[in-house]
Amino acid sequence: MRYATVVISPEGGGLQPTDQTLAADPTVIRESIHEINLLNDGTAVSLYSIRGNLDHVAEILETQSDIIAYDVSGDREGLAYIHFRPTKTIEALLSIPQDNEIVQKMPIDCLEGGGVRVTLVGHDDTIQQVVSSIPSSLTLSLEGIGDYHPDSEQLFSVLTERQQEILEAAVEMGYYEVPREVTHEDIANKIGVSAGTVGEHLRKVEGKVLSALVR
Repeated sequence: MRYATVVISPEGGGLQPTDQTLAADPTVIRESIHEINLLNDGTAVSLYSIRGNLDHVAEILETQSDIIAYDVSGDREGLAYIHFRPTKTIEALLSIPQDNEIVQKMPIDCLEGGGVRVTLVGHDDTIQQVVSSIPSSLTLSLEGIGDYHPDSEQLFSVLTERQQEILEAAVEMGYYEVPREVTHEDIANKIGVSAGTVGEHLRKVEGKVLSALVR
């Protein structure tokens, strides 16, 4: 079994009008999409993990023409359930797992600028077929490909969403390179938390990972 992790970047900063508006708002951080599905009537539903001014998120959703219904829960971190009318591009993307022998790993990471990071699991030829069927209006970049090892996924899943976020940023920025390329403060500036919070979470991450490895 193989996997491919790809970044899908739309024109205009969002895959959907509402997504574009949320991505462009400086008070809102789209963290991940836990679920997104096409319904039989041609509409779609999604469940976002969102951080920031959640009252403002509700205000944004209230004014968007592609939104049918929504519900926002939480304080500074929470969830947004959205029932919406998908664009043709989104409809094509959501049809791919239904039409191919492929598994789309959840959650989907939301990136700055409106893009998303998606991991697909399946056979090599199917993955290649799926990647080639992604609409040409989207920019696609391959981040990784190789043998799929679910044990590493399970290990990652024991971390909280914030710990996963900080660990991913630390790895991407070179915190675990030799010599170390960034500090806790560098990571904190990227994520928007204090350096002390970064250090605390990384210590917890390292403790959980090492404990799991030596069991």
